[in-house]
Amino acid sequence: MSTSAHIVALGGPQPEPVYDRPRPERLVSGNPLRTTWEYYAQRGVSSGIWACEVGSWNIRFADDKDEFFCVIEGRVRLRNETGEVLELGPGEAAVIPCGFVGRFEVLEPVRKYFVVVERGG
Repeated sequence: MSTSAHIVALGGPQPEPVYDRPRPERLVSGNPLRTTWEYYAQRGVSSGIWACEVGSWNIRFADDKDEFFCVIEGRVRLRNETGEVLELGPGEAAVIPCGFVGRFEVLEPVRKYFVVVERGG
């Protein structure tokens, strides 16, 4: 018996967007609107496109969640709790590892591809 999985093109027919803002207790500057278009969500993997206005907030990743992302447009800065800084622009990519604690700063309105993996178990 044969089964066929469908390839999901990010940027194809757009799923319904989900809007949110950083939680007030995590907000550092601004009150940026964040928009997520989730194109794929199966077996602990979520991927899509994320956009955000300028602003910054503190983040704390779960111990079982990693995120790969690639900036499409705009500019972001990540700062970990020891002060290490990584700034990324169009075409640049990074991984936010499980357990990451720090700050996410949107320096210019940003759009990015994302893949989040939750490890079960």
